[in-house]
Amino acid sequence: MGYAQLVIGPAGSGKSTYCSSLYQHCQAVRRTMHIVNLDPAAENFDYPVAMDIRELISLEDVMEELGLGPNGGLIYCMEHLEENLDDWLTEELDNYLDDDYLVFDCPGQIELFSHVPVLKNFAEHLKRKNFNVCVVYLLDSQFMTDVTKFISGCMASLSAMVQLELPHVNILSKMDLVTNKRDIENYLNPEPMTLLPALNQRMAPQFQKLNKSLIELVDQYSMVSFLPLDLRKEQSIQYILSQIDNCIQYGEDADVKVKDFDPDEDD
Repeated sequence: MGYAQLVIGPAGSGKSTYCSSLYQHCQAVRRTMHIVNLDPAAENFDYPVAMDIRELISLEDVMEELGLGPNGGLIYCMEHLEENLDDWLTEELDNYLDDDYLVFDCPGQIELFSHVPVLKNFAEHLKRKNFNVCVVYLLDSQFMTDVTKFISGCMASLSAMVQLELPHVNILSKMDLVTNKRDIENYLNPEPMTLLPALNQRMAPQFQKLNKSLIELVDQYSMVSFLPLDLRKEQSIQYILSQIDNCIQYGEDADVKVKDFDPDEDD
């Protein structure tokens, strides 16, 4: 049984920084973890890259040869990856043991995890290869400055949850940059119905029924909550990792090692 995190989120939400900090933390506690780059436009890394999609295809080559723009080129690259799941990816995964832990650093284009099926099919392939998979959705804490942006973030997260159909951990990243953390606390474990008056104040009157429906969706399903991540604090990284490990049942299948002792001989 292998274990995998799919690290997704909007561009600039801190996915690569999260992967780098997670790798450094695991190195410090002597835990093995492999980081995989799934961004064909990536250039620099602060962590050793175990697998790299650029060995299969790169965005620069696609844009140059096909004349596509950045977004169209990236979709082309990811669809090319999807076509090579049984070849390139399977061959790469064969280099790892059954109990290895892989973290996939994904691109930031929101359509990849909202309605394009590439990442869903990618995750299904991992599950067929006997991996337990968890989605780690990062959202910049600087984004959570008012109720309208919070609802937008919730909808994006719910869209990814519905599309990917996987265990999901939502993280508010860059908490070390937040100057007033009290402004963020209301959004970590929200009571959506208490946010409805504030949402109505920010929106035009004709949107009140829509606002109520959105709030009820978040409230009734109780699916969206966020964990704060402060990369300056090791205990924050450890807590996030423990929540993810629990989602993918990491370590539950480990054999209990019992030391054998020789029975005491009678004198």
